[in-house]
Amino acid sequence: MHKKLIIALFLFTFSLAYSGGENFPIGARTTAMGNTGLCLSDIWSVNINQAGLAKIKSITAGVSYESRFTQKELGIQAFGLAIPVKNGAFGLNYTGFGGKLYRDSKIGLSYGMKFSDKISGGLSINYHNLSIANNYGTKSSLTFELGIIANVIENLQLGFHLFNPSQAKLNDYQDEIIPTVVKLGLRYDFSKKVYVNAEVEKDIDLKPIYKIGVEYHPIDILYIRTGISSNPSLPAIGFGVDVKNFRFDFSSSFHPVLGATPAFGIVYTVNK
Repeated sequence: MHKKLIIALFLFTFSLAYSGGENFPIGARTTAMGNTGLCLSDIWSVNINQAGLAKIKSITAGVSYESRFTQKELGIQAFGLAIPVKNGAFGLNYTGFGGKLYRDSKIGLSYGMKFSDKISGGLSINYHNLSIANNYGTKSSLTFELGIIANVIENLQLGFHLFNPSQAKLNDYQDEIIPTVVKLGLRYDFSKKVYVNAEVEKDIDLKPIYKIGVEYHPIDILYIRTGISSNPSLPAIGFGVDVKNFRFDFSSSFHPVLGATPAFGIVYTVNK
């Protein structure tokens, strides 16, 4: 009962702070590493940093589900599809948050391409829809986001991502905003088996969030991951398993008051 009361308060506060449109981190690989992944080239680049699409060489699709604090009302469902073309790849993604009373969804069409051997960039155009029961009804809006990945030196990459720079709104009434968020991060590869992500995320209206994550690839089929983010402190852990053309990802983060947030994802790559 105590936990449900806190979650109800969380939902109420969330609805007052934002009209919707939050760019949720998706994919159990990312969440296992403290929600880091700006410099990764992965199916979830369709949502995290579209510049990562530039390195995808095969048609790839993924589905993901995250159960925030193990409450179905706070579940996040996601789908991603990447289709490579001559100079990069197109991406399509869907993210849905909430349940019948509060439903926040985003559909995005993206493209990532290489500008040179060291720099890639990406862009996404998104359609947001927010539905709240009773008198609110349904609202929608368009946003865009963009990102860059640069190979600074050998084994070191720098990533940048900007979400909703135009500060689009769902509704002028009560200034119902969609968050504008800037992210900056780096990835350092210690070897072919171990790399580290370090990132900072800043919503222009909130305090910055600092994040760090590690992935270890001890054998061909297994990935072990861990990470932590701040505001509040959220440690996370997870793993991935490769089985032929499939990768299965599992993770869980831990809120000091609300408890665990498990996540699960499947990624399929054609002709891997």
